[in-house]
Amino acid sequence: MQERRTPLKKLRTFASSTYFAISHTTTYIMKRILTTFLGFCLATLLFSSCIVSKKKFDAETQRADKERAAKLALNKQLDEQVALNKRLNATNVDLKNTIAALNSRIAALKDSIGNLEETITTLNNRINVLGDEKESTKRQLNTTKEQVAEQRRRLEQLQALLDQQKMAVEGLRNKITEALKGFSSDELTVKMKNGKVYISMQESLLFPSGSAVVNPKGKEALSKVAEVLHTSTDININIEGHTDSIPIHTHRFADNWELSTARATSIAHVLIDEYHVTPQRLVASGRSEYDPIASNSTPEGRGKNRRTEIILEPKLDELMKLMNER
Repeated sequence: MQERRTPLKKLRTFASSTYFAISHTTTYIMKRILTTFLGFCLATLLFSSCIVSKKKFDAETQRADKERAAKLALNKQLDEQVALNKRLNATNVDLKNTIAALNSRIAALKDSIGNLEETITTLNNRINVLGDEKESTKRQLNTTKEQVAEQRRRLEQLQALLDQQKMAVEGLRNKITEALKGFSSDELTVKMKNGKVYISMQESLLFPSGSAVVNPKGKEALSKVAEVLHTSTDININIEGHTDSIPIHTHRFADNWELSTARATSIAHVLIDEYHVTPQRLVASGRSEYDPIASNSTPEGRGKNRRTEIILEPKLDELMKLMNER
């Protein structure tokens, strides 16, 4: 139930509200007046202060600006110095490493120099030795050249003698061939071998079977050979008897050795005793069956093996003398 207000209460309420409003307004106006007055006083004070100390303010401001600029410059220099110190420290480390590497390199170079000096000493010694060897080699070379010239001279002489011997043997072979041209190839052959002339006479020309007595036709052939030997006194004469492989055993010959040797000796006697060939030039020997020229398995081969060979060889005394010269 709403309370009913009396006119008095309403008046009191209105008066109270009016008083509050007036009081609040008055307070607000006083605050504004006070604030304005204080601001005016402060501004006046500040203005007068500014007017009085403007020069000092400007001086302080300039000084502060200078100090700030100096501080900034100092800070910048400090930063640059710090950076420089860092770079110097890094450079110092690099230099220390470089110095250490250089010291190591110097030590290695000293060792290398020491080795090189030893090598140079060794090489100088070797050069001296080589110089001595060079002189020795030069002397040996000169000696060798002389020896080579001498050897060449001897070889030329030797070749000349060999050519001469070859021509002599060839001429001897031609003489023997011409002297024995009246005999058939079934009876004898003449050939050159190893610088010698081989006169191979078959058994049928010289001896009866199993005999060492020279028959007349054989002596005729030997006389022709002797004629050539008398015109060629620088010829050595070697007479060799040969048989086939069939063994022989008679009261005269115990084996083929005796038969071959006896036949060679008989021919030597004919040449010496009947045709006066100098005996010092002759050598008689028997080869038995051990130097065949054909197979002993056939009659034809055995017939060729039963032969006596007169081997004519030019004397090699002058040639051997030349070869043995030093």
